[in-house]
Amino acid sequence: MLLQPVETIDTITPAIFRKQYYEPRKPLVIKSIAKDWPAYHKWTWDYFKEVAGDKRVGIYNNNKGDAYTPVNRADDYTTFSAYVDMIRKGPAGWRIFLFNIFDHAPQLTHDFEWPDDLMNGFLKRFPMLFVGGASSVTHLHFDMDLSHIMHTQFIGRKKVLLFPYEEQHKLYRKPYEVLSLADFSHYYRHNGTPDYEKFPALKLAKGYEVTLEHGDTLFMPAGYWHHMEYLESGFAMSLRALQQGVGGKIRGAWNLIGMRNIDTLLKKTAPVWWDDLKKEKAMAAAQKAMQEAKA
Repeated sequence: MLLQPVETIDTITPAIFRKQYYEPRKPLVIKSIAKDWPAYHKWTWDYFKEVAGDKRVGIYNNNKGDAYTPVNRADDYTTFSAYVDMIRKGPAGWRIFLFNIFDHAPQLTHDFEWPDDLMNGFLKRFPMLFVGGASSVTHLHFDMDLSHIMHTQFIGRKKVLLFPYEEQHKLYRKPYEVLSLADFSHYYRHNGTPDYEKFPALKLAKGYEVTLEHGDTLFMPAGYWHHMEYLESGFAMSLRALQQGVGGKIRGAWNLIGMRNIDTLLKKTAPVWWDDLKKEKAMAAAQKAMQEAKA
């Protein structure tokens, strides 16, 4: 993989942000956005247990989905309090995905500010919390709705791998899914994955990497592929903003309503045939991308 660090700055003006990052769709880490929020100091494990500890949550392990697994189906369920107690004890490869804690504890919405000065279109009904134990992995994917994301890390460190949407075929995207065939777990370790022998196009994929720390806000442009690994138990909040153009909204709606339903239906009715077909097409598209890159 051809990786470069994500640019990191302390502060930025709205005009510079829009011209140099938002419009060209380039990721950025801004370190100052969250540091004046009450959430920066107030949001702790114990506080979250106090306001939402009894809520039932779906949890996800580190296994990649198979031919039979619908997108976003939880692997188990527990209470938020029991989950926090588990991941505080040490490495635990379990994470919570798309937990709207703000529905259960609306007072939390007073603890942060929406960065409306940087971009428009925020979905203010849907701030989302992402929680993971040390060693848990969010496998490489892009978000179906194709929103821009401001992702702020609280507690713990997390390593993030990013690729523009256009790199999808070099990343072995499975058709009708938002996932890669390849496993990027622990890609940064010696002799770790990805498997270049099985997935040679990955060598040509151009992307970014960064380690997020408490208070860092990562701007992920719409459609960016992202892989996340929790180096320590922690949590983050994502604020999503719709694309301003009609085309982006239509593509996001198709992914949510059309693509996902077609994939779910075929996983139920012809799972092995459908999975084999997607793998075949993903490998063929990657081979074509390699040939085009070398031309």
